[in-house]
Amino acid sequence: MTIFWIGIFVLSLMVLVKGADWFLVSSEKLGIVAGMSRFVVGVVIVGLGTSLPELISSVFAVIQGVPEIVSANAIGSNIANIFLVIGFSVILAKKLVTTKSLIDIELPLFAISTTIFLIAVWDKVITFPEAVILVLTYLLYFIYTMKEGKKDGKTEQEEHKSKKLKFTLRDTGVLLAGLAGLIIGSKYLISSVISLSEIFSISTGVVSLTAVAFGTSLPELLVSGKAALRGNSEIALGNIFGSNAFNLLIVVGLPALFSNIPLDTQTFLIGLPFLLISSVLFIISGISQRMYIWEGLMYILVYIFFIGKLFNLF
Repeated sequence: MTIFWIGIFVLSLMVLVKGADWFLVSSEKLGIVAGMSRFVVGVVIVGLGTSLPELISSVFAVIQGVPEIVSANAIGSNIANIFLVIGFSVILAKKLVTTKSLIDIELPLFAISTTIFLIAVWDKVITFPEAVILVLTYLLYFIYTMKEGKKDGKTEQEEHKSKKLKFTLRDTGVLLAGLAGLIIGSKYLISSVISLSEIFSISTGVVSLTAVAFGTSLPELLVSGKAALRGNSEIALGNIFGSNAFNLLIVVGLPALFSNIPLDTQTFLIGLPFLLISSVLFIISGISQRMYIWEGLMYILVYIFFIGKLFNLF
């Protein structure tokens, strides 16, 4: 039975990640065809698209009666996005440069989003009024980013690309297939997490902070890693800014509109401090405008330490 549920976990994760990849590629193309600038596509479309696995997994967690997975998944994903995804991206690129748009627009919004979330979860539960605040904050974040992104403008090359591209019937099919993969993968991912946590006598919170969070962060890792290799720091970093804000405000906020979202002990005592540490370090790196290999290595070492603390290895 153990091998069966491990197989279901791995398979559902693969379906989830592939579904996110298809959905992301088609939605990114849709954004370009619609005439959005690279900044808006990177922060809003890509950031939102790579966070869909977390969102749909959280919805199924509430449906299946394990709401504690929601907060653990979002917090664990944000920690993995910064320490693991950014860490590897910096190592691949050798250097990442923060653009003025990210510093002026995304950095303050990311800091505000994280602060509001930390205040909301300080009593170990997210209630309906707090959920409303989280969702409204994201709506304001979304509107402001779109508005400022338009000011950033498009290059002549982007203008030409948006006119040349067409969103075809095949693209629509890929978009819908990706969405189906996200839904099916999420459903069985949560079922396997519940079963494996019972088999190994590990709390669902720890499984969600580690395995689920790592799995649902794979789209971010692929997107930011590819962007870093191409020298596109704006996509590599903007993806994480957008994704992390979405995780804290929507991935947690939307399910909390229908059910109180609790934080289990490990998530509160270990997850939250590491979320704060990762966010502060990311903000400092953003302000400094450049990230080097040694910072990437440091980020990965801190992530290993985080995993070790969860399993009492340190």
